[in-house]
Amino acid sequence: MKFRKFGKALLMSAVSAGLILGVTSCVQSFTVGFLFVTGTSTAGNGDGIISGFKIDHNTGNLVPIHGMPVATAGSFPGRAVLADGSRFVYILNQGTDHDTGTACTPTTVTCDGANIAQFAVGGTGVLSFQAKYFSQGLNPFRIIVDGTQNYIYVLDAVAPSASSCALALGAGVTSCGDITAFKIDSATGRLTLLVNAQVTSATGTPLPYFPVPANPIDFAINGSNIFTLSGTPDTGDVVFPYGFSGASGQLTVNQNSVQPIGARQGRAIVATSIAIYVLDDEPLTVQSGNGAGFPPATYLSQILPFTAGSGGALEAQTGGAVPDDTSQFNPVFLIAESKGKWVYLANHGSTTGGTVQQSGVVGYQTDPSTHQLIPMAQSPFGMGSGPQCLLEDPSNQYVYTANFNDSTVTGRRVDANSGVLVGLKEKTAAQTFKLEGPANWCFVSGRTS
Repeated sequence: MKFRKFGKALLMSAVSAGLILGVTSCVQSFTVGFLFVTGTSTAGNGDGIISGFKIDHNTGNLVPIHGMPVATAGSFPGRAVLADGSRFVYILNQGTDHDTGTACTPTTVTCDGANIAQFAVGGTGVLSFQAKYFSQGLNPFRIIVDGTQNYIYVLDAVAPSASSCALALGAGVTSCGDITAFKIDSATGRLTLLVNAQVTSATGTPLPYFPVPANPIDFAINGSNIFTLSGTPDTGDVVFPYGFSGASGQLTVNQNSVQPIGARQGRAIVATSIAIYVLDDEPLTVQSGNGAGFPPATYLSQILPFTAGSGGALEAQTGGAVPDDTSQFNPVFLIAESKGKWVYLANHGSTTGGTVQQSGVVGYQTDPSTHQLIPMAQSPFGMGSGPQCLLEDPSNQYVYTANFNDSTVTGRRVDANSGVLVGLKEKTAAQTFKLEGPANWCFVSGRTS
């Protein structure tokens, strides 16, 4: 059978269309993970909600998960963690200040209704409430999970018994915070209190918590240690290490105790694959000829980089303190992207006269040999107003912040060559996705089935 020219052309068009459809089908978009945000409802009564979004692999766009937000089973939720392969979520509801009706803080005298709420993650990302648990101390405000996802730790502002502080922290210590530890049941996700195997109370019974220095600010887990940042502007900031056992979850006092770190306005301590960073709101003056690439100026805040030595000793990284950006203030969180080439710092900023200022994300390159932070071109990057958290998506393509002041999540794409944060879908600006109330924290799951 012979084809005329028209027939041949028609056949080739059909073949070409089939090839195009075949190629198109190979790049169809899909959900690469779920992004969750804790916050409060717009009613302003402190009722906790958690919002959820599907992350589009090809564009980074966020699509609200049907059936969310859901209530967090408490008020004023803060931090949250995923565990057991992202099957379970644990949300720390900080509770309500008994005297003011507002959110509890580490200095609140009486905090009502604080709890840890467990949720199961469904295949579509919807969360279903499972159970509540309670820390042993007063005013819990931080929660972390270990690398094996077998243990959860909660940082409490005040230990339940002042007389027990000296048992772990030394003679003469009359006040302290504490860490409450839980073991995660791998089948149900339920939490079981882990008592202190090293320190007993005055009556000879094991303490149901692990004392840390007074006025705790934040804590982080790094390999075989948990580091707690404590202090006030009057006393100065210190870091206290506990040895951590991945086999038992136990925390043990080692040869290194309270370590001054040369800061007085610490906001957070963050452990990454590159270093341990303390975010400090103290000004830092950089002189000309510093050799690190930072212009001479007085910066409002700074990053203190450390490495963890033997027995939990923190050793200042070569090069010393790293400036924030001159236009930024109040650093709250930091991440190192998956390949360790770039670091991003979220600044919550400040509010003056009703105007939000000095809020955004600052980028740094990391020196491959020394791991020192070097200022990144085009930084800082505009994100939402008052970011509370910062994360990278499971495909390592996008960075998101959840923002308190404008009740949004904002996203940018990571340029694979420079680390510069550019707009999603090849746009120049960050993309914005609305929340139903102010954000407090965000976290991401790569499990979508």
